[in-house]
Amino acid sequence: MNIYDITRPTAPTPLAEGVGDSTVAGAGKKDANEIHSVFAWDAGDKAYAVMVDNEEFMDVDIMDITDPKKAFLLAEYDLAEEFPQILQATPSNLIEVFLHDMIVKEIGGRQVLLSYWDAGYVAVDVTDPTKITYLGDTDFTNPDPEAFESGLVVKPEGNAHQAEFTKLNDFVIAADEDFDPYKLDAKNLTDATDLNASQGSDTRQLEPDETIEGVSVFAGLACNGGPAPVPGDPDATDIAVVERGVCSFTEKVANVIAAGGYDAVLVFNRTGSDGCNGTIGMLVEGDIPAFGVAPRGEGFAIFDEEYDNDDCLDGTGPAQLEVAIGTKGDRLSFTLQFDGWGYVHLFVNQPGKMAELDTYAIPEAHDSAYAEGYGDLSVHEVATSAVRNELAYLSYYSGGFRVLETVGTELEEVGHFIDVGGNNFWGVEVFQNGGREYVAASDRDLGLYIFRYTGK
Repeated sequence: MNIYDITRPTAPTPLAEGVGDSTVAGAGKKDANEIHSVFAWDAGDKAYAVMVDNEEFMDVDIMDITDPKKAFLLAEYDLAEEFPQILQATPSNLIEVFLHDMIVKEIGGRQVLLSYWDAGYVAVDVTDPTKITYLGDTDFTNPDPEAFESGLVVKPEGNAHQAEFTKLNDFVIAADEDFDPYKLDAKNLTDATDLNASQGSDTRQLEPDETIEGVSVFAGLACNGGPAPVPGDPDATDIAVVERGVCSFTEKVANVIAAGGYDAVLVFNRTGSDGCNGTIGMLVEGDIPAFGVAPRGEGFAIFDEEYDNDDCLDGTGPAQLEVAIGTKGDRLSFTLQFDGWGYVHLFVNQPGKMAELDTYAIPEAHDSAYAEGYGDLSVHEVATSAVRNELAYLSYYSGGFRVLETVGTELEEVGHFIDVGGNNFWGVEVFQNGGREYVAASDRDLGLYIFRYTGK
């Protein structure tokens, strides 16, 4: 984080540069961790800033910036540990839990609204930043309510990206970001359980509604110089199951292909602070479908091996799956299913679990005819009006700029703008000038637009 004196906007003076959290899991390091975003607030005789830590994903880092030349890390919290009630047990795919964005607004003291991805939206009291307290949080409805309105019965994806309180603080309007209108439906058919994985970035992609189903075969680490995968059966559908670690994903897939006879690859996670039962997307190249990275426990379950996630995180569990290469495991299935783009929620701002009242998406977002060739049709951010409690403004990537009104307990679109040739709106924020409210919206291709809503 950098802090500047902008008394003279054309000549800003740096007060602090590169400050933040300079530890990772207790280990000292020279430079502060990279951050994704920061929000500062004035607490009277104190000033603070809350940051998203890119190197410790779960952390909520709070800096004391009262003396900006001597800014220091005051506190850091893992909300999943502090307030385990925010975690959602079902459906099983809601396991990517990390801080993505936040705002701080004074509501009878101090509140912070945190977008905590698959754990939903979380309100905490930061009146004393060294002792935050839980106020409320949201859960994702299953099946996904917005998709259900379009006739799709799918699990919610989570992806709590960014949110704001309305002017009178009675509601929270929240934006889930989802760039992929297709969801991989992966299952362990033998155990009748879900597999939590996504398609690799640059391997052969499944076609919509295509299914690969077959027997799993353990292929080890599948790294150059190590034990090679045994060949698969060219007359059957075999799925190589590979353990993450030591070499790149692309090298693993190449070695599976070289062994021959495999129709797909599933990668499950390694031990380590960024492994175990966590899941991540997979940057990988190859000519057969590759899926990953699945939680480590799901990889063990395919071969009926016992797994303890606490032991894995402590480093006391097995370093590698103790199964012979070539061992056949459970029957697996992978299907690509259309589930739409990211959309908007309306929640009641109340203690404990916040009730979901309504959702909103542009019509094209849940129409498979618009899944490709029309740009990203996900919402990105919301900015609530500072003058009218019922108004909110949305940046909707290729869906343009949208204006919503809360009517009773429902969200209704009351205005929109898409420029000639299209837009790619990313950020949105309200400001006042001359007694009127304006909205600034940033387009990633075309620059800054200024709007004024002139409707109802």
